Amino acid sequence: MGSIFSKIISRDIPAYIIKENSEFIAFLDAFPLVKGHVLVVPKLEQDNMFDLPATQLKGLIEFAQPIAKAIEQSFDCNRCGMAVIGLEVPHAHLHLAPINSANDLNFTRPKIELSEEEFTLAQKTIISNLK
Repeated sequence: MGSIFSKIISRDIPAYIIKENSEFIAFLDAFPLVKGHVLVVPKLEQDNMFDLPATQLKGLIEFAQPIAKAIEQSFDCNRCGMAVIGLEVPHAHLHLAPINSANDLNFTRPKIELSEEEFTLAQKTIISNLK
């Protein structure tokens, strides 16, 4: 059985997709720390980020770069923060989120709740700022 991310990749579960190519997909985190929290996921199902082939690991960061820049343009923040935790879903992924302090990426904090309209607006805003 595939991970929840594999189910998003195969479109068995809906998601607010930001960007996709043949190797990677980025979508809004359904349980975000902050508005604009994006997950970047390789389509290759691998549990540990650092067990990915080197080309995939490099490609993941290169795929994430324009998304991070778009996040910075889309939200009032000092920068786009990045975290690799890898405990909650057994599928390699990285978190991108607009941050103003290190605490904005504190995964022990309660997650925020967004309406469907807020998710859709965040998705459309980030996509509109992709270059």
